[in-house]
Amino acid sequence: MGKDFIAAVKDRRTYYGISKENVVSDERIKEVVQEAVKYTPSAFNSQSARVVVLLGAEHDKLWNITKETLRKIVPAENFGATEEKMNAFGSGYGTVLFFEDQSVVENLMQQFAAYKDNFPIWSEQSSGMLQYVVWTALEIEGFGASLQHYNPLIDEEVQQTWKLPSGWKLRAQMPFGKPTAQPGEKQFQPLDERVKFFS
Repeated sequence: MGKDFIAAVKDRRTYYGISKENVVSDERIKEVVQEAVKYTPSAFNSQSARVVVLLGAEHDKLWNITKETLRKIVPAENFGATEEKMNAFGSGYGTVLFFEDQSVVENLMQQFAAYKDNFPIWSEQSSGMLQYVVWTALEIEGFGASLQHYNPLIDEEVQQTWKLPSGWKLRAQMPFGKPTAQPGEKQFQPLDERVKFFS
């Protein structure tokens, strides 16, 4: 990696303007995602994260599924903006789908009954960390990405289309591609209202 960690954290932003132009090989994308999945922490080292990477026609298929699912519930007079948004996500190079394997979570709930109410929460926290690691890693490679949540609306069709195990619960979708537009300046609340130090 050419950047130090904090520089990468600062540079990771939400990119809505993305294109299908690739910036690294598909093999490199695979390597980045696999390393993220392998090294992102999870409660009790449960490794409950599951990831699907969709490229090319498979990526296009996802955003067509999402668009047609939304067409059924968004009023026709308002659908233009929705369609434009789905087309923008579809204009990217690929999408990372993030899942949590509920069989792993449920087994932990049975094994460690004293903590059972916490395991679903810890699963979500681990998923959030993985999403952030992948997002930042893709940014380092030169991609722009955003994080979307069309689950549970698309869950069933995604599961059927890619023949995924029924216990995989979809948590987020991350379309990515070569940036075509820069995000606006980010506004920050005062840090002294958000961080407290005691020594």
